[in-house]
Amino acid sequence: MTATPRPWPDGLPVGDGWVADLPSQDVRFPYDGSLVAPAPVGDAALATRAVDHAVALRGTVGRLPSHVRRAALRGTHAALAARREELERLLVLETGKPLVDCRVEVERTLLTWETAAEEVARLHGETVPLDLLPSGDGLLGFWVRKPIGVVVGIAGFNYPLLLASHKVAPALAAGCPIVVKPAPQTPLATLWMVHLLREALVAAGAPAGAVQLVTGGVDVGVALTTDRRLGAVSFTGSADVGHRIARDAAPTEVLLELGSNAALVVAADADLDAAADAVVRGGYYASGQACISVQRLVVVEAVRDAFLGKVSARMGEVVVGDPRDPATRVSALIDAGATARVAEWLGEAVDAGARVVHGGDVRDGVVAPTLVADVPDGVRAWDEEVFGPVVAVRTVRDLDEAYDVVNASRYGLQASVFTSSLDTAFEAVDRIEAGGVIVNEVPGFRSDVMPYGGVKDSGAGREGPRFAIEELTVTRMAVIRPRTRKDPRP
Repeated sequence: MTATPRPWPDGLPVGDGWVADLPSQDVRFPYDGSLVAPAPVGDAALATRAVDHAVALRGTVGRLPSHVRRAALRGTHAALAARREELERLLVLETGKPLVDCRVEVERTLLTWETAAEEVARLHGETVPLDLLPSGDGLLGFWVRKPIGVVVGIAGFNYPLLLASHKVAPALAAGCPIVVKPAPQTPLATLWMVHLLREALVAAGAPAGAVQLVTGGVDVGVALTTDRRLGAVSFTGSADVGHRIARDAAPTEVLLELGSNAALVVAADADLDAAADAVVRGGYYASGQACISVQRLVVVEAVRDAFLGKVSARMGEVVVGDPRDPATRVSALIDAGATARVAEWLGEAVDAGARVVHGGDVRDGVVAPTLVADVPDGVRAWDEEVFGPVVAVRTVRDLDEAYDVVNASRYGLQASVFTSSLDTAFEAVDRIEAGGVIVNEVPGFRSDVMPYGGVKDSGAGREGPRFAIEELTVTRMAVIRPRTRKDPRP
């Protein structure tokens, strides 16, 4: 495979132009290790330079008229839509994710930009009845929303274009300049998106430097997130890194979209065929590298054997192979280290008494789609986030025990329950401790317009353009006395 031509300038978009003559790091196709393209690598000094520029632009970007911000967002949506197939191919190459999942990523990215543009028109405040107390007689009160300031957005490697869009589009809709840092393994599609956005900004009458991008390692992340001039940091990634960012960035507002080990509960009255289909669809998409893919399968004992038989019978449908093939559902993980870690966790589970129902091995560098039963507490394949094509099964007596098992996790992003009972559906929504509870669908269902985020170690804050814009703005209260009150004292 030859290096992919770059349809964006050399270097990194810092300031209003591009900083060239930087060191580079090869981005390689995870499936076979071939070169995709060299990518520029920034450093801490360049990160600080980007924040300097964003701080200088804070007032300008915050005062951009709504029509300018909306035009820039719409222009970016149009530019991305015009390059849809090329972006899909590029995402396959830099992430190693199956083509079917990259197509979904681009589709969701487009919806995110479109929705963020629409939300600009809904960014407003309300009046407040200050005269509920006598001291408020004659006063007029209202609040408006103001940009929180400079935003730093850090995205993960698994959905790089979509995750970056969920940082950048709401920030600009809110009137915040943003510096985005993609994952070191997957910077290319995000670089292209930022280039298209900067062109759209200039066309709309806004400064290109309202959005900047700096690549690099931990030093760049630390420089960005610990700068006290920031208004907010928005991070998607592992829980451990997110917690460290929250500590180091304090008191800056930090929005965290972290890991999970999403559970799917199968009730005794569930449609077992539909639930089995959900496991096959929801446990292995993106090669399992999705924080809300099915990882923990909690099955009521009365239907365990029948259900596992249905799942086992369908595991052959999960096609393993080259991610460029539209039929492929599982391919290589992001790198060899991730593959070795998943294999180690599976071995640990088996040593602890778990039983492999399907898969469990690594073939030609690819972790086979795996179903493993009777995984106990205390092993990482159950307690932590596998981030690979592994589904672990646990049997419970009833739904009360199922909810306890689901909630025993330190994570709480999304979970699902399959049932034919409306009572059970509402009980699950009430009792499961997660940011989202999905009934009769995969826990990985996400519409990009809904509030998305977790509880416990799965994070804080919510994404989805409307909700992210609220996170990235602050209320400013106005209290006005139209006529000056004369002091009655002599």
